[in-house]
Amino acid sequence: MIQQWYEPLSFSEWLKRTFSFLNIAVFIITATFIFSEFRFDWFENLVGSYLVSTNESRPETGAIWEMGKQTSDAHDYLNEIISKKEDTRQNVHQAASFFDLASSILPGEWVTLEKQQFRTLYLTLEKSVALKIIESAQLVWLLNGSSLDRIFCEGVTGGIKIYFIDSDNRVIKQIDLSREDILEIEDGEKPVSGELADMEGFSGRIYPAKNFFDALFKLPADIIPDLIVNPESLLKQDGKIINIGIWNETENGYIKLGFEFEETGGKQVVFIKGREWAVWQLSLNLKGDEN
Repeated sequence: MIQQWYEPLSFSEWLKRTFSFLNIAVFIITATFIFSEFRFDWFENLVGSYLVSTNESRPETGAIWEMGKQTSDAHDYLNEIISKKEDTRQNVHQAASFFDLASSILPGEWVTLEKQQFRTLYLTLEKSVALKIIESAQLVWLLNGSSLDRIFCEGVTGGIKIYFIDSDNRVIKQIDLSREDILEIEDGEKPVSGELADMEGFSGRIYPAKNFFDALFKLPADIIPDLIVNPESLLKQDGKIINIGIWNETENGYIKLGFEFEETGGKQVVFIKGREWAVWQLSLNLKGDEN
């Protein structure tokens, strides 16, 4: 049997090796270390002191949870913005009038408006009313002749702004519309209950219907269409015209005319627009008839 050099040769030598000074010293130190830990908890205190000294450089558990919550809230908010943006886009594309368009966009929101949709909304308006938004010839050029690339609609406090953007990302036309402007554009030709005599803007320029039309028919035939630009609003009424008033101010080359109708339910006024130069021609005839 082969014996390795490191194996003890006898039992007494094994005991000497087992209870050597080095082994006994290691045992005593280990036992003292374990006993002192159970007795004085010095290791826990040491670890605690270290954690306290490095506390400022370590994130708190609550802060970590708060960061996670903020990240989750940010994702939810982003999804809400995307969903709201899509809802706004759908509402804008379904708008049947400029008032619907303004009602669909909140201040600060931007939506791309299709060229065909703007064209459709514009064509639903009467000619004199549409001119308040943009001259028809200019719109033809923008939609069919210029380098127009897209149309942006921006919601602002109290209305909307419409931007015509070319292929170089430049604004080639801007239209500002307040809600009051839009209501006037779309509701301006609806009858208003009351009498012309109670409306200050027509004071001193109210004429009986017969006198007005007698003066009108004395004008050349080619002037009359410019005097009553949109007769449809008048033809829709069933009552009898008793008075016509001429507004005291000019607006964008037009003068407002008020036609007072007498109906079973009372009196109401329908407003239409006439070109300024045609209205002045009519006024000369009216003054001549008075003299």
